[in-house]
Amino acid sequence: MPRCARKGCGKEFLSTENTETSCRYHPGAPVFHEGLKSWSCCSSINKPVLEFDQFMAIAGCEVSAHTEAVPQVIPQVPKPAAATSEILKVTESKKGKEVYSMARTLQPQTSTRLSTTLPAEPVLPSHPEEEDDLSIAVALGTECRHKGCSVIFVSDAENRIGNGEGTICTYHPAPPIFHEGSKGYLCCKRRVLEFEEFLKIEGCKKGRHVFVPKQSASEELAEQFAECRVDHYQTPNEVHVSVFAKQADKDRSKVTVDETQVHFDLYLPAQKRFKRTIQLFGSVEPEGCSYKFFGSKVEVVLKKLDTRSWTVLEKTTRDLGNINLTFGVGGRTGTIGGKEIILDEQNKNRAS
Repeated sequence: MPRCARKGCGKEFLSTENTETSCRYHPGAPVFHEGLKSWSCCSSINKPVLEFDQFMAIAGCEVSAHTEAVPQVIPQVPKPAAATSEILKVTESKKGKEVYSMARTLQPQTSTRLSTTLPAEPVLPSHPEEEDDLSIAVALGTECRHKGCSVIFVSDAENRIGNGEGTICTYHPAPPIFHEGSKGYLCCKRRVLEFEEFLKIEGCKKGRHVFVPKQSASEELAEQFAECRVDHYQTPNEVHVSVFAKQADKDRSKVTVDETQVHFDLYLPAQKRFKRTIQLFGSVEPEGCSYKFFGSKVEVVLKKLDTRSWTVLEKTTRDLGNINLTFGVGGRTGTIGGKEIILDEQNKNRAS
């Protein structure tokens, strides 16, 4: 199966399914400056990143069809600046008088790097290799996490179990390094100048693919519990609860709803975890409740057993006093400029 040669894509494709919207790529060249990595074509949209994996994950800014032809990007070579120097020039006029003037001459700038010794490449700390967790299922189409390997997961029998050809991974165990314009990996000696050639450097070690990394014991111990903001609003029949847990892992996280409580166990990035049980102010129907994961929050919809207004979300032993809550107002403009107050049955009786 042919592979797309556009930068930022590199996916395998079928010519029969190749359309003008199949490929997302970068038409520009990669830019590496003082440790930051970005693309020249979309540096104003996608901010420069520090990690190489983050750089490779930057989505393409152009859409087109896949192609096997290698795109040509002409790099801009800066012109060396010319240094100027002033020389005192003496001339003689027709009357025999000497005239003094300053004459400027251009001198080509020479590089001082030829006479200096290149600094040694920085020694980066060692990185422990990841191990595939065979107990966790892998989604179809997942790419191997090893650097230099672009194998796409097909099935456990093909890529994870046994000693077949599809289970062998050729990869780079060490991180990439960019030094004085050269590009390569710390684990092998080959260095190239062009970014396209860097992506083609074949791995120097053989092992097993890693699709789902196994969590080490140190990572489990380093897990920290975090606090997340919990907000809610209600209608006569439902209570909407929002837990602002950004980028929660929906595959590992759990939300359990009982008649009188809701339990949150959310796994967050950077080894953080939010765990909390809320004793509800009123009773709900667990079968009628639902929840959904979003990029910035987890939203739970609780179905009330009755239409009473909840004074608070979480049950408390404190005396809250005589508090009457409305569910909202009706009208063309919603809560602003509404003309009709909507009450539950209990508050309707009090108002009458």
